[in-house]
Amino acid sequence: MPHRLRFPHETSQQDIRITLRDGVALFARLWRPITDEAVPVLLEYSPERLTDTTVPRDAERHPWYAGHGYASVRVDARGHGNSGGLPDPAGLPGSPATLADTVEVIDWLATRPWCTGRVGMLGIGWGGACALATAALAPEPLAAVVAVCCGDDPYDDSGCYRGGAVLAESLHSTAAARLAAGCLPPDPAHTGDGWRDQWLDRLAAIEPPAHHWLAHQLRDDFWTGTPQSDARAAVLLAGGLHDPARDAVPRLLTTLPPDRVRALLGPWTHQYPDRGLPGPAIGFLQETRRWWDRHLRDIPNEVMDEPPLRVRHDAPDTPGGPPGRWTAVPGWPPPGITPVVYELRGAPVLVDSPQSTGSEAGPYRTADGTTGGDQRADDARSACFEFAVTDTPLEILGTPRVTLRLCLGVPHGLAVARLCDIAPDGTSTPVTWGVLSLAARHGTDRAHAWPPGTTESVTFPLAVTAHTVRPGHRLRLAVSSAYWPWVWPEPDQAGHRLEPEGSWLELPLREAEDTPVALRSPGGEPEHSPTPLIGSAGTLDGEPPTRVLTRDLDSGVWRQETRPGPGGTRVHPDGLEITEEARETRTVQERDPGSARLETTWRIRLHRPALPWDTTVETRSVLSRDGGDFVLWDEAVCRAGAEIVFHRTWEKRIPRLAG
Repeated sequence: MPHRLRFPHETSQQDIRITLRDGVALFARLWRPITDEAVPVLLEYSPERLTDTTVPRDAERHPWYAGHGYASVRVDARGHGNSGGLPDPAGLPGSPATLADTVEVIDWLATRPWCTGRVGMLGIGWGGACALATAALAPEPLAAVVAVCCGDDPYDDSGCYRGGAVLAESLHSTAAARLAAGCLPPDPAHTGDGWRDQWLDRLAAIEPPAHHWLAHQLRDDFWTGTPQSDARAAVLLAGGLHDPARDAVPRLLTTLPPDRVRALLGPWTHQYPDRGLPGPAIGFLQETRRWWDRHLRDIPNEVMDEPPLRVRHDAPDTPGGPPGRWTAVPGWPPPGITPVVYELRGAPVLVDSPQSTGSEAGPYRTADGTTGGDQRADDARSACFEFAVTDTPLEILGTPRVTLRLCLGVPHGLAVARLCDIAPDGTSTPVTWGVLSLAARHGTDRAHAWPPGTTESVTFPLAVTAHTVRPGHRLRLAVSSAYWPWVWPEPDQAGHRLEPEGSWLELPLREAEDTPVALRSPGGEPEHSPTPLIGSAGTLDGEPPTRVLTRDLDSGVWRQETRPGPGGTRVHPDGLEITEEARETRTVQERDPGSARLETTWRIRLHRPALPWDTTVETRSVLSRDGGDFVLWDEAVCRAGAEIVFHRTWEKRIPRLAG
């Protein structure tokens, strides 16, 4: 990645405290251009720890903005990192307590003598969702937002639920990581001698966030935020076509005023577009600078002349095939898109997928560019319907939908639909997917058991996609009754009979004559400001594989192990040593939905030899099911040196609300 070394402005960096009205002091890092003039301020507010976890990411961005004439501020959220106060128990980015803090921080920044009074807000994931939720409150100084890989609907976008189904891997993995990170102490290099008392107060209040998320399995007031229609700030959205929150991009394009929103959709996982994972990367910092210049400085430029959405169309590699390209979408729903219905054909088929279906899906959400590989094994466990692509490419842009006519013999079940691009050699590349808990077929705010033995038609969307299926390929619709570990099995899940007559796939297809001319890559070539040199050391046994899948042939138990953290030890330039070890284990017996089990362990050591300061946090989180109940078990052990300063276990049973 090119690092820019010269900027229009020299910059300074300092750590500051922002004291709120209730007396809580939030820790912040401020990068400023060296100038006598007041400048606009950019704010990133996040629970991720700015003095260790996000040091490389922050160094790529905030000094770059300062070098171009903006004061850029990164703030640790209340109760996290080196900020005071206690964390919000549920950990949602749009909670009333969190938004009260962000609005107060914005007002504080706007009144600094070095600020023009105009503020922008940016973030990725949690931080981006917090920026959107803050913008919905319309604080006066907030004039612009850049939000990446996030959404405005916590129920659909946070990785806990989709189609009323529990997203097992994502919910558990995120909750376990949040518990471990929430148990970490303040750093005495930044907080002084009071770090230990502050840590113990924080630990006394900590709660596993999964307790809150699983207690609200239906769409209720817990998930309700402020309508985005109230926002006044100009919003630039960036979504990854391999990121779970990508549906928020078209939704917000229809919610926000068209003269206040622009968006990008590209072939990325949960990462900034300038990282290009899996790629290609774009000049995202340059693109955002144009956004800030227009809306925070009133500098005339063409940023609002860009189409409402720029999207990257790609297709699996084919020798001699056309490369991917950026195209313009003048609105949403996209004009020039025709919904084309593909009827399913054949005799009724029993869809009774083994619980191992989904083992080839890859990670649900990842920042490293990893996506699902060849799907043939999962396709073989599903009912598949294929459609040949002959003379002209199929250019899919939008939200595909399926209507399935199903007969169930039990009250509960799942319907999972996947689209795959089948190459001439048989390789099955994932395009998009969707799931419906059949108890949520009348809406995710209610649960209705299926009357056993009856037949109904259900319709549900697949995630938004931009994909081109080339001539000579086939488009495959794979329907399954299980998708582990992405989706938690229903308690008495026993498959269903699918009747092709009355079932169909609806594809949003761009007509060939409406195919636009390719656009330039947004922002040009990517660049960053220089990042600090962080030393690293792996484990003594070397780097283990990031994902291992095994099957016990005698018991039929499938076991998947992954490493969510970087592993090894990282040594920061200021002397901080961070050692992380994490493991996620997911098991299921292929014919027993009640056997599903998730376990995550974290061990994080923060060490400053020069102080000396040495702390360790160890957590273990387990999610399983007993009858109709979820069973959550968590443990946290925190040490200062060899002394155990905190040890607690939590156990909670929550009924599965499946109708």
